[in-house]
Amino acid sequence: MHRTRRIGLPGPDENFEAIYLDDQGVEQRVPWGWLPEVVEALDRPVRSFPSYRGQRNFPGWYWSATVGRRVGFESWVERDHLVALDFDPSVTGIVSQPFWLLWPGESKTRRHAPDFLVRLDNDAVLVLDSRPLELIEEVDREAFAVTDQACGLLGWRYAVWDRLDPVMVANQRWLAGYRHPRCFDPQVAGRLLAAFEKPRALMDGAELAGDPLGTLPVLYHLLWRRELVTDLALVLSHRTTVQTAPSNDRLAMVGERNG
Repeated sequence: MHRTRRIGLPGPDENFEAIYLDDQGVEQRVPWGWLPEVVEALDRPVRSFPSYRGQRNFPGWYWSATVGRRVGFESWVERDHLVALDFDPSVTGIVSQPFWLLWPGESKTRRHAPDFLVRLDNDAVLVLDSRPLELIEEVDREAFAVTDQACGLLGWRYAVWDRLDPVMVANQRWLAGYRHPRCFDPQVAGRLLAAFEKPRALMDGAELAGDPLGTLPVLYHLLWRRELVTDLALVLSHRTTVQTAPSNDRLAMVGERNG
């Protein structure tokens, strides 16, 4: 069981508090306004991901290329959102179930743990809940509205994400299978980037760069890295038109990888 240590006292206008886990696994309870001061410490779930026989949702763990470790999810919708976040180059950090938000209810203290806290490359923070819109109930609407209000006080963005476009989801999940750095080969990558300087069909470029058995994993890794680009709103296939990313973007991404 986690130990809870309460830090500080709420100010006179403080309606919200937060609980998070520190690097020792100790629950820290702080005034809501303190949360930006400890945002770097929010790197582990504040609660577990239960799994049991007959469960209707599908929890699991996803290895994130962005943070280099596993991030938990509690449903396939959350998993799809997690892959999309991992694929987004503006995302620098992802934490699932990052904190409990506490606020006074009519008869007792209410609490809600958002699904994700996302740090962006412009130092902005996005707090997310993943929920198909048709499954949102009145109690959820209240929790989401309170979370939106609380995040606004901190200058953080808050959003509730519905299911994503199924074609985009399928394409991103396919590319995510090649997200690990082990799929990168610098010599093959160089040939692929040269082959796709002019837009061409995916398989044509793969064959131009060598044996597709060796070039395709690198090609998909480069698509994941966005060093090669295509329209992922369309079904990914051997006929998909692929080209190199604009040179400035590609150089920046190479620098990030080698930095």
